[in-house]
Amino acid sequence: MIDVLVSGGGPAGLATALYAVRAGLSVTVREPRTGEIDKACGEGLMPGALAALLDLGIDPPGQELTGIRYVAGERSVEAGFTGGPGRGVRRTTLHGALRRAALDAGVTLERATVTDVVQHGGHVVVDGTPARHLVAADGLHSPLRRSLGLDAGPASLRRYGLRRHYSRAPWTSHVEVHWAAATEAYVTPVAPDLVGVALLTSTRGSFDDQLSQFPGLRARIAGTEAGEAVGAGPLRQRARAHVAGRVLLVGDAAGYVDALTGEGIALAVAQARVAVRAIAAEDVARYEHDWRTVTRHYRLLTASLLGATQVRPLRRALVPAAQRLPGLFSGAVNALARSA
Repeated sequence: MIDVLVSGGGPAGLATALYAVRAGLSVTVREPRTGEIDKACGEGLMPGALAALLDLGIDPPGQELTGIRYVAGERSVEAGFTGGPGRGVRRTTLHGALRRAALDAGVTLERATVTDVVQHGGHVVVDGTPARHLVAADGLHSPLRRSLGLDAGPASLRRYGLRRHYSRAPWTSHVEVHWAAATEAYVTPVAPDLVGVALLTSTRGSFDDQLSQFPGLRARIAGTEAGEAVGAGPLRQRARAHVAGRVLLVGDAAGYVDALTGEGIALAVAQARVAVRAIAAEDVARYEHDWRTVTRHYRLLTASLLGATQVRPLRRALVPAAQRLPGLFSGAVNALARSA
């Protein structure tokens, strides 16, 4: 019998598989998509996320990130990472590195969709296959979260993500966050000749419509070759619990607040680590507590910043306040950078 069956072959699922192998567990990953999987994300690995990946033996190529810069019109403020650099990495490059590492570690990868889960006292049966535990890492709109009755329903604030790449040399080694009335633009260097622009917004519209709110950024990338725009959302997803019998929710499937602070990969790896620790100890109930512990910083910081930036006067005051209080801004940036 398989020790761990993972539904979902994205970063959360593959990180779970790698930790499971490290713990001496047999593991199979089922994912319906083939090849390197892309996603609308900012593609910036904060230093903590990069350190967590390096601990798993994952060292994907990309562009060094030295800090974060906030931009609002003519105003800007920046803070460097004090504990070492992060890295801008194409999502497909990251996924390819994780997938190769899983195969090298002996993980069985199957092209399949998990549809039927039957729980028994000491194991689960997943589409006819018995396994001691099932990890649901099947993404933001997790079908397994819904089928297990763990979905908490839609959130009142609905935010969406869009991303496009531009073929030009990066003009900075920082992640730039440009602020407009209801949208943020995240600019991340991901290669010597490629820049990613991700937009987070609560208003519907095309990528170009949203980009028009940032004339300075638009001028920077004018005339360069643009890739296809991809999207995701609504981003806010909630789970009633993160364990159901012998099933554990990991990554975006376990719930998500927002991409505002760029902690997605760090969260996925941290959740994978504590999920496998609970499985190896035959104490899956502890994962509920451990999940809350490893995500607490993200949930508090992201919810607080998201709430504040929904108030127009506070949103407009964010960059000027950071300029007046550079020490506080630097401290917040580096607290975020260390989380993993």
